[in-house]
Amino acid sequence: QVQLVESGGGLVQAGGSLRLSCAASVRTFSTYTMAWFRQAPGKERTFVAAINWSGGRTYYADSVKGRFTISRDNAKNTVYLQMNSLKPEDTAVYYCAATYYSSMSYFPQEYAYWGQGTQVTVSS
Repeated sequence: QVQLVESGGGLVQAGGSLRLSCAASVRTFSTYTMAWFRQAPGKERTFVAAINWSGGRTYYADSVKGRFTISRDNAKNTVYLQMNSLKPEDTAVYYCAATYYSSMSYFPQEYAYWGQGTQVTVSS
């Protein structure tokens, strides 16, 4: 069983930055592919970014490429999402997800474990 707890969300003005963290309670954290998804009100949950077990490979949605950076610290069982140049359309609940599969999928159904989410609101 993997438990994920996100933190770092909040209210920020357009153009600002936030850093999300996701702490995992599992001994074998370094074997999991990790990802961030987001869900805006009335919309489906969509892929944001993913990172492989070592941190050596990353994958981003086109909408955040060049602005967001996913990283992980396996010694701390934590994955991060650095969000820069935030836009009002980035407003959503951000979820951390984990999968034992090595492929960095953008399909939510391929991730078995999810956090409770953290709200990010970007004002114009």
